[in-house]
Amino acid sequence: MRGRVQGVFFRASAAAMARALALRGRAQNLDDGSVLVLAAGPHAALAEFAAWLQHGPPMARVEAVEIEEIDPASLEWPPGFEVR
Repeated sequence: MRGRVQGVFFRASAAAMARALALRGRAQNLDDGSVLVLAAGPHAALAEFAAWLQHGPPMARVEAVEIEEIDPASLEWPPGFEVR
């Protein structure tokens, strides 16, 4: 997922949601002001996470979300979900 968001604690809230869903990956700010979220895990958990990312935590304003499926084997994954 990549998108533009306004609102504090988006990455930390995304990490908390991902951890609750037992997903691995990361959330990080990009130089252009957008947030990149990479997540791996069971399809149902990823679908729930993607739905959450559409609105984010309370007080966040999500402007747009782009979702792209990638081959999980193409990246090195952390043991849990981290914020960068």
